[in-house]
Amino acid sequence: MDSSSIELPGSEIESIEIDNGTIAICFAPAYIIKTISGSTDRTRWRQQGRLVFSEAEIEGELPVTPFTCDGGDVGQSVYTYRDMLPLPFEGRGRAYCDLRIKGTEQHLKVMGEAVKLEMEDRPYYIEHIHAS
Repeated sequence: MDSSSIELPGSEIESIEIDNGTIAICFAPAYIIKTISGSTDRTRWRQQGRLVFSEAEIEGELPVTPFTCDGGDVGQSVYTYRDMLPLPFEGRGRAYCDLRIKGTEQHLKVMGEAVKLEMEDRPYYIEHIHAS
């Protein structure tokens, strides 16, 4: 089965938009790893996107943007994804993120009641990753 996921470490967070209980984390770009059924090789892509939390709030201090993500957790309901996000990604129920900011001790923490990953435009190929 083919699969795609955003690789959080190294992805760039351009801005954080806050509007009436909606918080959008804007990736510019997010780095995507695609795996093809039957192959041990993978490919890396880049694409703009937004991780949007509804009925949400930021915990702690709002970090200064832009910054590079150094990994972290994103969760929805009983699922927690470490250092990655599956594509597509959407759900209702307890949703959160705890992202580390590269080069600092700071984190971006968001809690909400729903989450949706909205990818923009189209993905652009970067490289082939050969299995070792």
